[in-house]
Amino acid sequence: MSASFVLLGLLSSGPKHGYELKRAYDHNLPSAKPLAFGQVYSTIGRLERDGLVERAGQDRDGGPDRVAYALTELGQRTLDEWLDTVEPPAPYVSSVLLAKVVVALLTAEPERAGNYLAAQRAAHAARLRELTRSKHEPTATLGDVITADFAIAHLDADLRWLRTTLDRVVDLHQETQP
Repeated sequence: MSASFVLLGLLSSGPKHGYELKRAYDHNLPSAKPLAFGQVYSTIGRLERDGLVERAGQDRDGGPDRVAYALTELGQRTLDEWLDTVEPPAPYVSSVLLAKVVVALLTAEPERAGNYLAAQRAAHAARLRELTRSKHEPTATLGDVITADFAIAHLDADLRWLRTTLDRVVDLHQETQP
């Protein structure tokens, strides 16, 4: 996910200063990779340098100066182009989970890979239950629910892969044992 485009999207509803952007990010993407305040300000600096946002005011409100930023016309066009562009499916499989299983198998330890897969399945299943419960919380927003749905779909796919791979590892282990 590109923080630049998320911040542009958050600014599409009107000018905001860095603290408001961080708070809106956390509220709308609660399960996403956290965005640090420093990253908000450095990203806004790049967006301003590139002409995608501009300063839209400054207030003090009893504390340090806070600069509000707004989308420029170029920023709005850039955001619109990004939103209209279909994301291509990822060309490579990249996962620590996959790497651990492959390395365990490369070390000729199918039992170790099987144990890891079983433990990982349990962790995935626990997270799946947690996310399912979170969708039904009285305070769950639409953003919370669709974020949980996204994570659940990915966990479900991982669980199917884990089950299939565990079956294959068990079969391999049985073939290698006398």
